[in-house]
Amino acid sequence: MTAPVCLALSIGALLIGLFAGFSIARSRARNPRRPPGPTVSELLGRIVEASRTGVVVLNHFGDVVIHNPRAEELGVVRSNQVDARARKAAEVVRETNQLVEVDLSPLESRGGRTPEAVLGEVRPLGDGFTVVETDDQSEAVRLEATRRDFVANVSHELKTPVGAMALLAEAVLDAADDPDEVRRFTTKVLHEANRLGKLVTELIALSRLQGAERLPEMHAVEVDAVVREALGRARLAMDSTGIDIATDAESGLLVDGDRTLLVTALSNLLDNALAYSPPGSPVSVSRQRVDGFVEISVTDRGIGIAEDEQQRVFERFYRVDKARSRATGGTGLGLAIVKHVAANHGGEVTLWSKPGLGSTFTLRIPAHLDPPSLEPRVEPVRAGAASSAAVPSKAVPSPAEGHVNDHGGTA
Repeated sequence: MTAPVCLALSIGALLIGLFAGFSIARSRARNPRRPPGPTVSELLGRIVEASRTGVVVLNHFGDVVIHNPRAEELGVVRSNQVDARARKAAEVVRETNQLVEVDLSPLESRGGRTPEAVLGEVRPLGDGFTVVETDDQSEAVRLEATRRDFVANVSHELKTPVGAMALLAEAVLDAADDPDEVRRFTTKVLHEANRLGKLVTELIALSRLQGAERLPEMHAVEVDAVVREALGRARLAMDSTGIDIATDAESGLLVDGDRTLLVTALSNLLDNALAYSPPGSPVSVSRQRVDGFVEISVTDRGIGIAEDEQQRVFERFYRVDKARSRATGGTGLGLAIVKHVAANHGGEVTLWSKPGLGSTFTLRIPAHLDPPSLEPRVEPVRAGAASSAAVPSKAVPSPAEGHVNDHGGTA
């Protein structure tokens, strides 16, 4: 091969190499290597998804462009459709280019721990787009309602025991020289003081349940343990009234809830049954699982409740028999507490009753999702006198005969 040919080939190879290097460098300049990790837009998307504030972006037609899961939890977006109130507010924002506040609270109460007070702000984003930001204000609303109710209840209900104690104290002073009279009036003062203490305790408990404090965390709770503890609390009342409380066999059922609150609710139902039943009459407790709920029923053969009063027995301070309530020291808050315990667990309390025949109160709490398989005992477990029998099915109203849903008061 001649020298000119070798030189030509060398020059050609050099030019090809230079051209390839230039092309590679130019390609890298046009497409810089992406740095590791998410982009800014991806991070912004993650922030919106994780936000505890509901976020919904609407286009100029009012259609949902993007939304986060919290917006669905608050009920602002359903089936990819925004709430009509938010859509209307977005139209105003597009016309005025000004922020608009809108109330997006659920039109119907869903009970339990679902949001009850949702407030939103609609802001313009330009080019016909708007963003709806929503927040759950249920805790603040519950707190304010509790404060108002507490003031009203205290001013109304505390006047009686406080007034009675003042009069009794004057009577003690007037009878200072008569030991028997002093002892008699002092006993009444003690009774009123105990009643006042119980009333204050239950008012505080009710205010907590209505939102003055954060709702408790839910855990798997053994229903049988709740029944046993509630029966233990009722033992003194059982002995004084001569009423036995019979129970069915242990079930092994679990519910998602707070054990202390559930024991309080069941204890109030038992106290109510004992207070409104004739001495020596039977009271029973049963438990079963129905359609994803655990039902704990308390059945008595007491005075019963008229149909026109059944809608009011869960109201605060409502008493079916005021004379009997005063005699037993009842505050009229027991069933109101039961109602709010059930609601805070995502359940309810129902009532079946007939005057002269008796009543059945049923506490319905969502069952634990994965209950263990436990072998129930065959022999029934009873509380109270060993000689008493279970409640006859013909004489005592059964929960299966029907329930009446209630929305208010206490006996």
